[in-house]
Amino acid sequence: MCFSAVSVCAQVTESVDSSNVRTLDGKRLSEVTVSAHKSNRAKTSGLSNTDFISSKELLRAACCNLGESFTTNPSVDVNYTDAATGAQQIRLLGLSGTYVQMLTENIPNYRGLAAPFSLSYIPGPWMQSIQVSKGASSVKNGYESITGQINVEFKKPQATPWADANLYYNSKGKLEANLGANLKLPDKWSTALLGHYEILDKAHDDNGDGFVDMPKVRQGSLQSRWAWLSDNYIFQASLKGLKERREGGQIGHHAVGNTHPYLIDITNERYEAFAKNALILDAEHAANIALILSGSLHHENSTYGHQQYIADQRNGYASLMFESDFDEHHSISTGVSLNHDYLDEQIRKIDETTPGVYAQYTYKIGEKFTLMGGLRWDYSSIYGGFVTPRMHIKYSPNDVVTLRGSVGKGYRKSHVLAENNYLLASGRLIYIDGGLDQEEAWNYGISAALSIPVGEKKLDVNAEYYYTNFLHQTVMDLDSDPHVVYFRNLDGKSYSHTYQIEATYPFFEGFTLTATYRRTDVKCTYDGVLMEKPLTNKYKALFTASYAPGMGKWQFDVTLQLNGGGRMPTAYTTSDGLPSWDDRYSGYEQLSAQVTRFFRHWSIYAGGENITGFKQKNPIINATNPWSANFDSTMIWGPLHGAVYYIGVRLNWNKI
Repeated sequence: MCFSAVSVCAQVTESVDSSNVRTLDGKRLSEVTVSAHKSNRAKTSGLSNTDFISSKELLRAACCNLGESFTTNPSVDVNYTDAATGAQQIRLLGLSGTYVQMLTENIPNYRGLAAPFSLSYIPGPWMQSIQVSKGASSVKNGYESITGQINVEFKKPQATPWADANLYYNSKGKLEANLGANLKLPDKWSTALLGHYEILDKAHDDNGDGFVDMPKVRQGSLQSRWAWLSDNYIFQASLKGLKERREGGQIGHHAVGNTHPYLIDITNERYEAFAKNALILDAEHAANIALILSGSLHHENSTYGHQQYIADQRNGYASLMFESDFDEHHSISTGVSLNHDYLDEQIRKIDETTPGVYAQYTYKIGEKFTLMGGLRWDYSSIYGGFVTPRMHIKYSPNDVVTLRGSVGKGYRKSHVLAENNYLLASGRLIYIDGGLDQEEAWNYGISAALSIPVGEKKLDVNAEYYYTNFLHQTVMDLDSDPHVVYFRNLDGKSYSHTYQIEATYPFFEGFTLTATYRRTDVKCTYDGVLMEKPLTNKYKALFTASYAPGMGKWQFDVTLQLNGGGRMPTAYTTSDGLPSWDDRYSGYEQLSAQVTRFFRHWSIYAGGENITGFKQKNPIINATNPWSANFDSTMIWGPLHGAVYYIGVRLNWNKI
């Protein structure tokens, strides 16, 4: 597996499996120890501009799943896509999460049909760490990264023996349970089993519009992992299965006696498998050959009122790579890959096979200077051949300043209905132009990391700017007609500017405060007019405070978000001559807090999310008449429910 190197500072030490750990520049590490203060923000080492979220930081919030793991992260936003299905979407560098390459164990994953609910498919207690890399990424994992990569590392079977469990319950009636353990077996084998189950079977309609505020959910998943490690050969494998059902729509007096209540029923089944093989040729020069194989099957059966969406997707992926360090200054990585996607949506079938080849060279002078250039060529059975160039540079003149720059191109195929089927929970018609282009964009980024001595401590400051410019894009047009959503090829400009500055300082023993401000300028051409992208916040300010007094038996965490306003899509005119919604929405704030008490083998935690209670008023347009063309549950820009309080227990036995 690959690992993006991350800068660290002292206070909390966490071990990371190093059986096949690699930095972004391709070096194999024989042993890895990640040490970081709670905020984990310093970025003075490592080639890429990467946020590392350790398992320690994941404990700062409930983190029931991947989508809830970014509460304290300033770079990633997580928002609901609609007010009916519970689907969530991340934003990175001001753009949709579809432009972020999702990886699990550094293998491309959760593409197409899995995208709308993928953030709920990875339970928080299963995760060992998350790496969020912004901008152009390494060419080794493919061509699909445009705004960055998010890689999730799961708990390893070959790690120090462990067993854990987690129970969670919140004020909305959601109950969740997680179990996990590993076991050492004879002859260098080890195995781990991870289990997850959650249920929310209570219907809530706090705003009284007749629609449930969040769908009923039942989800169960199981993952089995295996590893075999020797001095010259490493093998890892995994099998995972998941089934989830979501039920929403009209309830109460709106449904009783109504022969045609508007109901939503979404069932997803997903199965995944992967196998990794690494042959160590020369440990001194980190020379090795690795073969990665993975596959997934995904079936969805959904009903939105009278509309039904049934789809199946199959994916197969293979990558064969060779890496070696010639000496302390020069290293190379090269390989071939093959990706196959088959998507059957009943109304159409998509069958795409894409073989590719890449080479990546890294030049390094100690810790002061690193230059990495990569180039890959792929051939799509639909779009033909295309080239992906990417480059990273890092310069650290001293221990205080680290400068980085990156530039690269990314491509992706837009699976319009699979990635946006939540739009079916609307009276809008959906028009998809034929012959949609392969999406293509350049990303440019610069960043500066400063570690400034202030008194006896250090003030960590990170400043960054990213520019994404689309050459080809599938544009979702909500403005040309308020009763229609068009998917068209870009005809004009489309870009994103993102500026962010972040500062972290440990004011006194055990207490760390982080403040972040981000501003985005995202525009796209809709029907010939360059406009601000709708439903996108102009800015975000984030303040996080963590306090672990004394011996660390207690931990207190508070996070405050200030979210800026933005533009709404063009509204239609109601029967009384008024617009159906305002042209713009205002900014809002969200406060969350958690307190944790640690014991030797267990801990108890309690907290609240959105304690300020802010929620979007009347998120479903024309909820009393869901069969009309004016019905729309997708005009979402803010929280859908008020404060949620929770309590949980974590059990942990290390070195069992």
